[in-house]
Amino acid sequence: MPRERTSKSLNHMNVSSLRSENKLAKSGEAKSNVKSPLAVLLMATMLSGGFVGLSASDASAQNFLQRLFTPKEKRLEELKAREAQAKRKTAVKYKVSAPKIFTYKPDAWKTVSLASLAKVTTAAVQSSEATEVTSDLEGQIREAEKPLPVLTAFDKARPALKELRFKALPEVGEALEAYYREHPDFLWSTDGEINPKALAALEALEDADRFGLDPEDYSVGLLKPVSLIPISGSDADEAPVDPRAAAAMAFEMELSAAVLTYILDAERGRIDPNRLSEYHDLPRAEVDLVASLRDVQASTDVKVAMKAHQPQDDVFSELQSELAKLRAEDEEEDAIVIAPGTFLKVGRSSPEVKNIVAAIRKNGSDALREKHMKLLVSYTGENLYSQEIANLVKGFQKENKLAADGIVGKNTIRAMVGETNAAKIAKIELAMERRRWLPDELGERRVFINQPAFTATFYEGSSLPLSMRVVVGKKSNQTNFFYDNVEIVEYNPYWGVPYSIIVNEMIPKLAANPYYLDQAGYEVTTPSGRKVSSANVNWYAVASRQQSINVRQYPGAKNALGVVKILFPNKHHIYMHDTPAKSLFNKDTRAYSHGCVRLHDPKAMAAAVLGKSKDYVSQQIAKGKNRQERVEGDLPVYVSYFTAWPNDAGQVEYFADVYDRDRHLLKALKKTDDSRASARS
Repeated sequence: MPRERTSKSLNHMNVSSLRSENKLAKSGEAKSNVKSPLAVLLMATMLSGGFVGLSASDASAQNFLQRLFTPKEKRLEELKAREAQAKRKTAVKYKVSAPKIFTYKPDAWKTVSLASLAKVTTAAVQSSEATEVTSDLEGQIREAEKPLPVLTAFDKARPALKELRFKALPEVGEALEAYYREHPDFLWSTDGEINPKALAALEALEDADRFGLDPEDYSVGLLKPVSLIPISGSDADEAPVDPRAAAAMAFEMELSAAVLTYILDAERGRIDPNRLSEYHDLPRAEVDLVASLRDVQASTDVKVAMKAHQPQDDVFSELQSELAKLRAEDEEEDAIVIAPGTFLKVGRSSPEVKNIVAAIRKNGSDALREKHMKLLVSYTGENLYSQEIANLVKGFQKENKLAADGIVGKNTIRAMVGETNAAKIAKIELAMERRRWLPDELGERRVFINQPAFTATFYEGSSLPLSMRVVVGKKSNQTNFFYDNVEIVEYNPYWGVPYSIIVNEMIPKLAANPYYLDQAGYEVTTPSGRKVSSANVNWYAVASRQQSINVRQYPGAKNALGVVKILFPNKHHIYMHDTPAKSLFNKDTRAYSHGCVRLHDPKAMAAAVLGKSKDYVSQQIAKGKNRQERVEGDLPVYVSYFTAWPNDAGQVEYFADVYDRDRHLLKALKKTDDSRASARS
């Protein structure tokens, strides 16, 4: 107890003495660099016994001196910074995951029943004037005078629909019921015999592989004959359904289902891309199947009517022609092989040099072979990789959109050796499927980005296209596959840092240096727009989505977006932009970004989408102000993914599957094939 009283007395003395010291300081009697004996005694007492309101952990001499002589505002700021840093240590555990790759689930085929169409309905013929029946005899006479309803061949076969069952896509089943309720007549047979329309439809279905589809999906055969059953109700005494009529009805529905399935696949593809991964964001086309079957019924050329549902642009036609050409060719038995790992520069020797020359002889363009005719004729198989051969390689690299440096590495070898016909055919078929995911009309004025080709091209009518190299997302930050409309060009842009980059990349740096964002040229603001220091943000709460914060990089030479960006607002926060990292455009494989599309010549693209000159864009940038300019009219942009695609000359080019999306699509198609085969069995 005495010790407690002594402590209380000392604490009381501490407070009183401090007040005295403060009065002396204010009156000018105490000097900042000289302490009284009492002050020294107080310091010793406080260090040994503690200070009112201070925890034991804070009772060090250094902390005490800081609290004694540091302004209150600064102490509070430091306290907040320490608390925020403690939170940041936990925050680094959070991470924003990349979009998911799904296990693909094919469209489900369901059992179709058309029993609702089985009942024979005929309208009773009534007199125009209602008269009262005066006697049973008169009523009997009237009934006898009514014309007998005329039953069509379709009506006579209707009862067969009671037990007819087959599997089809749900949309197909609904369309069949709607169409035949509206058009109760045979489309594919006449007097029980297959008619010319049916033969033409069957031919079109057999030719489905010309368009990258599988004819097995549309195979048609007569179903088992329906059991002879009496018609229920008041018609029970009538004869059972004629087996030929029942077979005709089964064939009718089966062929119509096959035609509608073909139309659906031709219009929207067999795969729903949004079930492949979260990197796909493509609305699935809606197809009016009832109207489509009406068109087929009204057409004098069923094959033409069915083909009209395939994509009709030049691109699809060029893919189709390439597919036919590849299928007609035999695989080359004397395929040229260049040893994996070969790497050559001028002056080196290798037995692979002769294979390199042979590959260019075979796969180089006519123009390239003609230009280097002298070398190709005189070369006799030497192992030296000479300057002349390097010049030949440079020409080949340039043709194949590779870095024309004359160095033979893996990308050059892949282009020289080429792909097998089977591999090319697979890429063509995948390209045809993916083309169906895009609108029928791409638009005469458009921007088309092909990620595997690492190119962006602006088209406007018959004008020469503007094409340039691009950098797309790395495999861990893949660029999405979607389309939208270009709306805005922004000069000297801020870079609004995406949440995923804040959490995955910036918060770990902030854990080491709370002032990192302040020092690196970023602006940190609250949702209300108030600027704050990065050291005063609870990044733990930000990472766990308990608090919102905005981070953006100021315009300038170091800005990640360079001097201009081109916006097509979308939920993926992807856009085209300039970049200070120009050296990446010299690489052949250009997947380095966080998902946005970096342009090699952003000023030219900005000028093209605005319909202005490149000088105009440069002038706006030179003003140094952050400003936006709206793009006039509709301008679709397709951020696409095609490993086979025609160039502007109509020649199909092949590209590496940089994100492994071909592999996932092939697996989805295999699952679809298996699911449909099971439904047919």
